[in-house]
Amino acid sequence: MNAAHQTGKNRKVLVTSALLYSNGRLHVGHMAGAYIPADIYVRYLRLAGADVRFVSGSDDYGVAIMMTAEKEGKTPAEVASHYRSTHIEDFKGMGIGFDLYSGTSVNPYHAKMSQDFFKAIHDRGFFEKRTARQFYDEGRGVFLPDRYVKGTCGYCDTKDQNGDQCENCGKVLDVDHLKDARSTVSGDAAVVRDTVHWFLDLARFEKEVTTWLETAELREGTKAYVRGLLGTGLVKRAMTRDISWGIPVPLDDPDAKNKVLYVWFDAPIGYISNTIELAAQRGESLESGEAIWRTDDTEIVHFIGEDNTIFHCVIWIAMLSAEGKMKLPKGVCVNNFLNIQFPGKDVEKISKSRGSAVWIGDYLAEGGNPDALRYYLTAIAPEKARTVYNPDDLYQRFNTDLADTVGNLVNRITSFTIKHSGPAVPSFKKEVVVPADEKLIAALAETHEHVTKCLEERSFKGALEGVIEFARHCNRYVDEKAPWTTRKTDMDTTIATLVYALRAIHGLGVMLLPFIPTAAGKILSAFGRSVEDVRWNDAVNFSLEGISLQQPPILFQKADRKESADA
Repeated sequence: MNAAHQTGKNRKVLVTSALLYSNGRLHVGHMAGAYIPADIYVRYLRLAGADVRFVSGSDDYGVAIMMTAEKEGKTPAEVASHYRSTHIEDFKGMGIGFDLYSGTSVNPYHAKMSQDFFKAIHDRGFFEKRTARQFYDEGRGVFLPDRYVKGTCGYCDTKDQNGDQCENCGKVLDVDHLKDARSTVSGDAAVVRDTVHWFLDLARFEKEVTTWLETAELREGTKAYVRGLLGTGLVKRAMTRDISWGIPVPLDDPDAKNKVLYVWFDAPIGYISNTIELAAQRGESLESGEAIWRTDDTEIVHFIGEDNTIFHCVIWIAMLSAEGKMKLPKGVCVNNFLNIQFPGKDVEKISKSRGSAVWIGDYLAEGGNPDALRYYLTAIAPEKARTVYNPDDLYQRFNTDLADTVGNLVNRITSFTIKHSGPAVPSFKKEVVVPADEKLIAALAETHEHVTKCLEERSFKGALEGVIEFARHCNRYVDEKAPWTTRKTDMDTTIATLVYALRAIHGLGVMLLPFIPTAAGKILSAFGRSVEDVRWNDAVNFSLEGISLQQPPILFQKADRKESADA
């Protein structure tokens, strides 16, 4: 393991998940992209002894929330509050353990932090005030932010692209490179009008972005994508907008009247303001929260979806460089989109407007098992390419991997041991140990090392695959040693088999804690252990001798195909 990643009490890490627009519900794509992976990472780091802060929140400003408010007959603040509350409940139901989930419109430090950030860049001379051509909806009388204009990419002719970037070729789009533009607010053709804005010239920070890219912890696919963006040349991006729902531009300039900060300018600053709010909630000074972003004591790692790559890996890095006092993130963990395939249908993109989504609130309300979904979304994690959520596949993996491979192993070994050897984990005679026993413990150590490496590299899919493969090894070991047979003629060998199997099961419980915390906690409860007292290296170092065993409940009730995985 890289020395920079040695875990322990001296390691401090700030983990953030992308701020979610507070105008819609959570679906499985959100979970697979920025939230379950971050939660796995945080749980692992804490087990390994690191001091971790885990923050996120809702992105409350901008036209998206205004449009939803108009549609629902509410104020933007009411819309943001409603969806933020539903997000918090969904995250709680899925076992996502944020230290703080705030919102850009309710965090008491966010507006000032955003305005101070803007002024710092302005005072350093990095903003350019100029007249710009921008798409405008004449019927609604509003200027249209990038994401509320759609048209045909002027570079590759891909249709139905947003006004900021083409999903197909990756090129940055503007009024000159989006053809047949139309307003998504009204559906009418978008015209172009002049307006005054403050621009940040991203090209001035190409060196800083390039230098950061060389050392930042990013997946190779992400690095290649960002290099491609740099290769096409960076542009000037307006950091102000002509709308009413947002943070006012903090300048004494007549042209700044009625303008607000671009939502993608203030949103990532929410990571900083949320860090400060968390410090305040813990009774620490506000300065200590801000210091996390100004000193080298703490690693900062962002978790996002692929559509946010340009904002976090180019614009955010340029913004931080322009501000001059905040440090850059150590890593950005980018996951690709998750597509979906319902029974009898083709693979399609998850879409709120078309209703092609599995909503987290509905999944939980219908009795869906959070651990089952956490497991499945990690097993098919879109870490290097887009993958497909399939309800039948969820059902199949739940039954085979969790119910059969893990659950059956735990229940049959613990119950057999309690019945035939008493409640305490017994001692065994060393002379009856055979190579199969030693290979099992060696495999446990190798798996633990492999899983640790994968988790440090934020390869969560690979880590989970390693744990489940070890569970399969455990089942093969038990079948080979057949304690139900040796019990009749050789109790010494039987006891040794059970002790080795229990060591392996305990190790499985520890290694599964980041992935399926509820079920893993039940596994460890069989050994009388509280999750709060478990440490990552307990998987290989903890002595079970003399521990009183308890029969755990059924971990995973096999699901009928017509039912949800509702163990």
